[in-house]
Amino acid sequence: MSRLLVLGGVGEALAIARHLPPPHVYSLAGLGRVPDDLACQVRVGGFGGAEGLAAFIREQAIDLLLDATHPYAAQISRNAAQAAQVSGIPCWALRRPGWQAVAGDDWREVADWAELVRALAPFQRPFFTLGREPLAHLQDIPASQRWTVRCLESLPGTERAEVIGDRGPFSLDAERALFRRLGSDVLVSKNSGSAATEAKLQVARERGLPVLVLRRPALPAVERVFGSVAEVLTGLRERGFVRLGETLDGLTGQALP
Repeated sequence: MSRLLVLGGVGEALAIARHLPPPHVYSLAGLGRVPDDLACQVRVGGFGGAEGLAAFIREQAIDLLLDATHPYAAQISRNAAQAAQVSGIPCWALRRPGWQAVAGDDWREVADWAELVRALAPFQRPFFTLGREPLAHLQDIPASQRWTVRCLESLPGTERAEVIGDRGPFSLDAERALFRRLGSDVLVSKNSGSAATEAKLQVARERGLPVLVLRRPALPAVERVFGSVAEVLTGLRERGFVRLGETLDGLTGQALP
């Protein structure tokens, strides 16, 4: 039987892994929860760049690499494409669609941290939902600002920064209550496209808040690109990586955390 390696870390990847029999491998960086109920093998930890990933592919006789990492994990995606190429195997990618602004949204796209800092200058209480990146800049907060940073881990803040440790899915009511408590005047977000974290955008719309959106990074070309879990599983079934008796019940292709 051919062997698949899934590079995971988001909900869609886990949904795919739940359909995989034992020969296949689900790989995680180890920054979040490690599932203990999968039939396939689970690997935790980095590979050591593209070269280390290529070595793993050769050693484990991997026939297909599926990049199902976060849309902003650009370096991992580049490593995956390069490792697959030098190993002579196909690389597929699951790339969830981004959110789209609708009537009432005030979205302002920024390219990087430096541009984001400039765009934040008029605001006083930004709410960051970028993950850990703002934590490296807590000592650089302007005197006129107080930050709130939400990431997966609960960590100490500073006199002018609150760090909230939490993970989605976030309900609309909970997000409304959080925005009221914080009194934020701007939301800072990646365009992750995840349904689990989309409620914050509706709350920003309701409150008339601008949203500074970090632009998605450019990702490498691969053999096949899919937009949903159902599409990936159909492709894997066609190639014999998922047994024909397995179904796609309940998989509608919506974004997961």
